[in-house]
Amino acid sequence: MFSFSIARTSHILKLGLKSLLLHRLRSILTTLGMVFGVASVIAMLAIGEGANFEAQQQIQALGSQNIILRTVKPPEEASKQQRQGSYILDYGLKYEDVLGIRETISGITLVVEDRKERREAYHGRQNANIEMVGTVPWYGDLRQMTLTRGRFLTQRDLEQNAKVCVIEDSLEETLFPIHQVLGSSIRLGSQYFEVIGILKPPVNKTKSPKKTESDGIEDADTPPRVFIPITTAKRFFGETSVKRIGKYFQAEAVELHEVTLRVEKLEEVESIANAIKARLSQTHEKNDFEVVVPLMLMRQALRTKRIFNTVLGSIAGISLLVGGIGIMNIMLASVSERTREIGIRRALGATKKDILSQFMTETTLLASSGGLLGVSLGIIIPWIVGMVTNMVTIVTWWSPLLAFSVSAATGLIFGIYPANKAACLSPVEAVRQE
Repeated sequence: MFSFSIARTSHILKLGLKSLLLHRLRSILTTLGMVFGVASVIAMLAIGEGANFEAQQQIQALGSQNIILRTVKPPEEASKQQRQGSYILDYGLKYEDVLGIRETISGITLVVEDRKERREAYHGRQNANIEMVGTVPWYGDLRQMTLTRGRFLTQRDLEQNAKVCVIEDSLEETLFPIHQVLGSSIRLGSQYFEVIGILKPPVNKTKSPKKTESDGIEDADTPPRVFIPITTAKRFFGETSVKRIGKYFQAEAVELHEVTLRVEKLEEVESIANAIKARLSQTHEKNDFEVVVPLMLMRQALRTKRIFNTVLGSIAGISLLVGGIGIMNIMLASVSERTREIGIRRALGATKKDILSQFMTETTLLASSGGLLGVSLGIIIPWIVGMVTNMVTIVTWWSPLLAFSVSAATGLIFGIYPANKAACLSPVEAVRQE
């Protein structure tokens, strides 16, 4: 009985395949709808997953238990500066803000202050655009940085206003193509700083998109950074940066550009962030700061991912629907063409089940072959996109399985009506059909 069933199934498969091969071009064109539908589902989900992965990496680098305070130039001050020509802008985070937060808000275990300034770094005849970061020795405890050689800043450097610096590894080739790095000096402005360490920045720093004003993510165009003690930066470079535009001088007085705080308990992050925002709002008349909470960004990214995947999946699903309609159309045409053949088979003893099985087999072969080709193409496309655009694309294990299953199910669903129509034809009427 079992061997008979296998033989019968094999016969039906051969018969269905033979029928499809009689109209090769039509069969190929019919499967294209499924091929592109399945490929688009996999490719879109892979691109969406890759974008979400990059966003998650950037947010995780900021720390889920961290709260980041940033200085923001008030738009009204910028317009005022443009109208009045020479003018000094005084805005942003103050040392008093940090002191007040420490004294009034509990649950904060670590505070990192830093000042940032774009400058030119020189070593001999070599020079490079850099971002000078005046910070504290525990800066690395809150950021994903790897010290490759030497050491980072220490408390002693901070107390002695030491003229030492730690550079990112990308500066080594630019400023020191043939010289030993550690122990050498670089010039920032008129001051010379001894290089005491080399570090590797987070991987996502070089791949992340440009940050918006409030997303809290590193700008991809940020130049290599040079870290010096914040006390040294304050003593030798001051807190006012001046630039000349035509006949006017424009100056900005900013004490701190960024303050990162680590919260002891994860569940208290949002409440402490709200308390900090309320306190700063009381002491700052201008809208010159922003509070970035990576934990909230992560949750928002997950919500965005779900919406993104739903939209992409829906668009790709339409392609599968169109492919299914194409299969249904071709199978209905096939029923019309083979009406006489169906009548002869019924007259010779074929049952409705036999006719139904034959047409469902042909439909399944069309949908499955299109699905398999679509899976192959869907895996290749993200790889090509990644190579050409340098984007991160991730093909998850479930997306090819899901796309193929949907394509097979679509083919079966749209093949039921033509197959049932063929099986229900009257043998006498079918044989008489011209």
